[in-house]
Amino acid sequence: MADQLYLSLWFPNFRLDALPEKLTAVLGQFARVSGNNRVAVASAIPLGWSESPVFPRIFVNDDRSEQTDDSLAQNAVAEATEQLHDDMAYEFEAKWQLWHPEAGNEDFDSTWKLTPATVKVIGLGPEFDDASYEQNGHMRIDFGLDTPFVQDENDLDEDGTKRLQQNIEKLLAFVLSVEKHCGISSRLLWTESGEPLAEKLIARLQRVN
Repeated sequence: MADQLYLSLWFPNFRLDALPEKLTAVLGQFARVSGNNRVAVASAIPLGWSESPVFPRIFVNDDRSEQTDDSLAQNAVAEATEQLHDDMAYEFEAKWQLWHPEAGNEDFDSTWKLTPATVKVIGLGPEFDDASYEQNGHMRIDFGLDTPFVQDENDLDEDGTKRLQQNIEKLLAFVLSVEKHCGISSRLLWTESGEPLAEKLIARLQRVN
């Protein structure tokens, strides 16, 4: 069954005024892995997740209009966090390319294509959502469903196994890059159900090898 996948990050002696720098650093590591240094959406959300953003901005990063520097990660972070508040969360959506299976030919073979997938990088103020940073991290990265890294519902041939492994390698490259370059004190890669992701990945790869 598909499960929501997150990465929580904690920083030593963290202060709210350091949040823009940390957000920029994590988005910079995402750009290194994904090749994309632009943000698709930037939001500032007050109080809790049920509230509407007080700062929403959508960037057009395709051929429909000329790209501007506003959507570069460091500029989007600077704009969204211009007013820092303890009870706000600052969310940035970015895209990377992951392999996904598509319906194949009449023999029901599978073909795989690189498809844009959304990753949300979120900085949490200390009073946001009743101080949920204690459980969720000073920053939380939302990868969406874990399907691209597990593919539980698909039987994989040799090509599918290769594509699945490439998705997993991209995920782990990002996690390790953040650990190495962003000055975190701890991290946790977790799923909403609580099922350990590492065990899930190992079990899946054992089934296809």
